[in-house]
Amino acid sequence: MSRSLIEILGDVEDPRRGNAIRHNLVEILAIALLASLCDCTHYTEMELFGIEREEWLRGFLTLENGIPSHDTFGDVFAAIDPEQMRQCLMEWVASIRQKIQGEVVAIDGKTICASRSETEERRAIHVVSAWAAENGLVLGELAVDEKSNEIVAIPKLLQMLELNGCIVTIDAMGTQKEIAETIRSKGADYVLPVKDNHPNLREDIELYLTTEKETCDYAKTVEKSHGRYEKRECWLTEAIDWLEDAGKWHGLSGIGMIQSTVQKNGSDATEATVHYVLFSKSGMTAAELLAVKRKHWAIENSLHWVLDVQFDEDNMRMRVRNAAENMNILRHMTINLLKAETSYKGSINLKRKKCLLSPNYLLKVFAS
Repeated sequence: MSRSLIEILGDVEDPRRGNAIRHNLVEILAIALLASLCDCTHYTEMELFGIEREEWLRGFLTLENGIPSHDTFGDVFAAIDPEQMRQCLMEWVASIRQKIQGEVVAIDGKTICASRSETEERRAIHVVSAWAAENGLVLGELAVDEKSNEIVAIPKLLQMLELNGCIVTIDAMGTQKEIAETIRSKGADYVLPVKDNHPNLREDIELYLTTEKETCDYAKTVEKSHGRYEKRECWLTEAIDWLEDAGKWHGLSGIGMIQSTVQKNGSDATEATVHYVLFSKSGMTAAELLAVKRKHWAIENSLHWVLDVQFDEDNMRMRVRNAAENMNILRHMTINLLKAETSYKGSINLKRKKCLLSPNYLLKVFAS
């Protein structure tokens, strides 16, 4: 039987000793998560939330020594092991995730700008996350000390995830032969962009697809929104016998080209961009490839934009020891809880307002 998130959080080891333990660790984490659901994301706001909702909280928490202070929240999140928090996130997500054949899992990184600490001589934390597009959930994450280390973190993250039957998409930094092999070893397919980090491969694909368009599978989408007209076209082929390095990419089935043409506000001027990709799924169509790439690009709006705008992550000055990493995991838990509750169809922002105004709805989201 699957455990609830609060039960899973009980696995986190308490780093405090002796007289430092005045409040139950699970209750501290529960209050922090409930506060985050209500748009109370700073330590002082967590304390305020606890004080204002103390009577309600005592309905399911013991609170033997009352509400933890903001200093206690800060000390705890700085001290607990991020790896244990990460494992809690992943166990819980695995229990609520719906298995969808062909689901797009986008891997992408984001830097938490305010996590840089001159005092501790530490770079800003860069978090590589896995986003399940159809489920709308963060499946897992790993933190590294700079963006260039994504190439090391991605294989480790992939090994941690259940990916059988999924299609994994990554940005150009993740277009590596070893990563392609890891994805295939997990029973998944890949769609990998080819840019200037593989200049010869890119030139070969560009030359072939621009000269052999008539032999390729073709699809087009058109979108008009807010005075912006965008046409996306895709050409795709599995005829890759000519490709010198084809055998070096594990499970490679074909190559594709996506051209996006944008026209804004009725102007005659257009902007065109072209992307080239490798893919492993046999029988993939141009229409399917367009859909997969669109779902990958959506991670910016569905996750990164939410973290930046709704959670103000880049201005979260929680830099002491493990605080920035643990709070990022808490925010991922918050987003997943809000996404998992579907009875109310409002945005993330409106759901958080509803949680703040309605204790019954807050408890419903917390129990999702």
